[in-house]
Amino acid sequence: MINNKNVTIHYIGHSSFLFETNSGQRIIIDPWLIDNPSTNETVESIGKIDFVLITHGHFDHVGDSIEILKANTNAKCIANFEICNWLGTKDIANVSPMNHGGTQVFDNLSISMVNAIHGSGISDASKDNLVYGGLAAGMILNFDEKYSIYHAGDTSIFGDMSLIRDLHQPDLTIIPIGDHFTMGAKEAAMATSLINSDSYIPMHYGTFPVLTGSPDEFKTLVESQSKSEVIIMKPGEKI
Repeated sequence: MINNKNVTIHYIGHSSFLFETNSGQRIIIDPWLIDNPSTNETVESIGKIDFVLITHGHFDHVGDSIEILKANTNAKCIANFEICNWLGTKDIANVSPMNHGGTQVFDNLSISMVNAIHGSGISDASKDNLVYGGLAAGMILNFDEKYSIYHAGDTSIFGDMSLIRDLHQPDLTIIPIGDHFTMGAKEAAMATSLINSDSYIPMHYGTFPVLTGSPDEFKTLVESQSKSEVIIMKPGEKI
């Protein structure tokens, strides 16, 4: 099981996770709640949030960020420059834009933005077409310089995952396996040989019929080729 005493990990569903530190900081990433078939959570049930992280502009990742940020006026949104600018048009002012390769430090939490291979168009009901959402990203969360989590966002496998390993040495990687829009189980398992984390949590599978990637297949492939563990979390579960 994950050797971690610095943060509680709550799997909301799809690609949404809530992290809570020992000091009480609460960080939500890609907070898709309403209309997410894999969760019953709401903005109200999630409660107080200190940071909202967005990996890219697609509806199932921007999700309910606006509603959460309006309900938590002191919360800060971390996303790329384009998404933060778009949030400004929705009267969200407490944003801290960044881009690939950058790191922001907030007391005992640092957040780094790394590459991902994916799109990032934003669905906006007030526009006829998708709004440009910059480049998709992954996020590295480092807690007290003692435990680091790599949320890979939506991505395919890419060789520079080995550089993410060398630079950030993530203890845990949360990785998409659903296929069709991201890596499938086979590709994600190969990606783990580049990342080399101690533990992996699969995400972004089963929410829609096309997301056919199997967490059991992923677990079998990873654990047969390495000493890493795969934890298959159910929506609503905490570790």
